[in-house]
Amino acid sequence: MIDRATIQHLRDNLIQDTPPWMRSLSFVGLLLFNAALVFLALRRQFTLAVYLLVGVSQILVFLRWPSLGLLVAAVVGMVIPFVGPSGSNITMILVALLLGLWLLDMVVNQHQIRQVASRTTWPLLSFLVVAFFSFGIGQLSWLPFTQHAPMGAQLGGLSIFVLSAGAFLLVANQVKDLGWLRRITWAFLILGGFSVVFRSILPELGLPTKGWFQQMGSVFYIWLVAMAFSQAAFNQDLHPGWRLALSGLVLITLYVLLSLKFADKSGWIPCLVCIIAIIGFRSWRAGLALLFLVAVSAYYLTPVVISSDVYSVSTRLDAWQIIFQIIKINPLVGTGIANYYWYTPLFPIRGYEVSFSSHNNYLDILAQTGLVGFACFLWFLWETGRLGWRLRDKVPSGFARAYVYGALGGLVGMIAVGMFGDWVLPFFYNIGLDGFRSSMLGWLFLGGLVSLKNMKLTA
Repeated sequence: MIDRATIQHLRDNLIQDTPPWMRSLSFVGLLLFNAALVFLALRRQFTLAVYLLVGVSQILVFLRWPSLGLLVAAVVGMVIPFVGPSGSNITMILVALLLGLWLLDMVVNQHQIRQVASRTTWPLLSFLVVAFFSFGIGQLSWLPFTQHAPMGAQLGGLSIFVLSAGAFLLVANQVKDLGWLRRITWAFLILGGFSVVFRSILPELGLPTKGWFQQMGSVFYIWLVAMAFSQAAFNQDLHPGWRLALSGLVLITLYVLLSLKFADKSGWIPCLVCIIAIIGFRSWRAGLALLFLVAVSAYYLTPVVISSDVYSVSTRLDAWQIIFQIIKINPLVGTGIANYYWYTPLFPIRGYEVSFSSHNNYLDILAQTGLVGFACFLWFLWETGRLGWRLRDKVPSGFARAYVYGALGGLVGMIAVGMFGDWVLPFFYNIGLDGFRSSMLGWLFLGGLVSLKNMKLTA
């Protein structure tokens, strides 16, 4: 057995046998190693401190200028690629933050929770109440031999409902100045224009710029076309050069959708519907003439358009029939958030027992929140359209009136695109949470109608 004295003797001999330069090198290496550990620890703490400082600064800025937060929310999803768990993204995080700050301000500073006067508020809040009730009742077992959607999926789907309504209410209540509404709109149009050019036009010319901006969904294109077209057509206060630039943006966007992305019918069809609606709201005679032209064109072109998607159309029709069977299980308030996706394997589609979604926003709402939730959603669309219709002749000419026409056109485009997929309220198992980057824009700009109404502008 080796005692402590023997170990000490061996260590002393080892040190004596080691060359001086090696002992010096070991000493220096040990110092460098310790310095590196300290540096890495301080670097991590420094990074965390920087993130914390930036986060606190943003919160203070958004508390002071909440409209600035909404401006950032309108454009941040185009440029920041952050994707968190299950597709959560920077747009969702920012809208949730702004909602929290707004509620905190009302509770702490105003000592009351108050909404601006608007007929759109009640159907929207009613829709949210039904969504929460459906979420709760969705925990029941509706069909044997099935399981619920995982709680994460249910909460994710519910968050889409809450944050969409939240984006609408934030703009309606916090944008109280026409200047801020103008800044939000122009920031969106400018950065949206860059997104179209850098993601679609320049890559066709061989330039590797596609990754500079994030992929956006159909609602993004609807509102880009709606706002650019209405401002170019009806904002007489704009310099002719800007109106020409906006017209060019509309043409470039339509070129991308009709030429480069023609197979994506949910892109160009709602945008064309949007333009026709804007023209029709401005002049019913011009609208009727366009409708006649569209009807004739559709008669001849529909078979050609459908021929490339025969399988897609037929399978969707089959899926819709099955979704209606699931809706019958609990028609009043639905089977809960995201649950119907887990019930579809019990209803084989073309012989396959698989999970699938409806690819239709209205059926998604019916299946998840039932007839009551669907009625509240339609009520909200009706009141929003009614508000825009009444505002079109009450707001002053220029930006405000063009905004109203653009919002009306965007609303019609959103109603149309809901038939093509879950673009307006993304379904967790199809477009997913990442679709909120685009879908939020529609709710944000529609909230601008309520904002305009409460500014009490006079024509």
